[in-house]
Amino acid sequence: MRIGLLGGSFNPAHQGHIHASTLALKQLHLDRIWWLVSPQNPLKPASGMAEFESRLKAAKAFARHPRIAVTGIEAELGTRFTIDTLRVLRRRFPHIHFVWLMGSDNLIQIPRWRRWREIFRLVPVAVVTRPGTALAARNAKPATIFRNYAAPADAGFATSRPPALTILDAKGNPSSATLLRASRS
Repeated sequence: MRIGLLGGSFNPAHQGHIHASTLALKQLHLDRIWWLVSPQNPLKPASGMAEFESRLKAAKAFARHPRIAVTGIEAELGTRFTIDTLRVLRRRFPHIHFVWLMGSDNLIQIPRWRRWREIFRLVPVAVVTRPGTALAARNAKPATIFRNYAAPADAGFATSRPPALTILDAKGNPSSATLLRASRS
């Protein structure tokens, strides 16, 4: 089983999340995508953040794709940081090949994440290009550090031995939770 993990606040879930998920399903030949709705991203302020249960419920209603499962597993596990969640998932599901999915905007700022280099050493990482950050992401510190571990975005990526990094290029989806929240204000 090959599962892509897309973590985030999902405040709110939007077409960009669907775009990234379906792109990864297709290009990496994944069996499923799990959206990991974070109880509270340690790098984002709690103010302006919808309640966890509301975000989880809304994401489940929005996803409506047979191969996307929306989960609040981080709340169940009691993990706050991606590295801790990945370690627990790998122990709990040793026969599943996990791939960490992220937008190119997150690749730029991942050096702010706890033990971020270990994430790359634990699971293959697939980066979905986002408008306005694709070029900067290719030159970001993580892309430079793991440049020698670049791998093709194909059916074999999910079973690649980490570190493995790939870029999923496609017409970008400009959807943004920040813009959606601003338009609702």
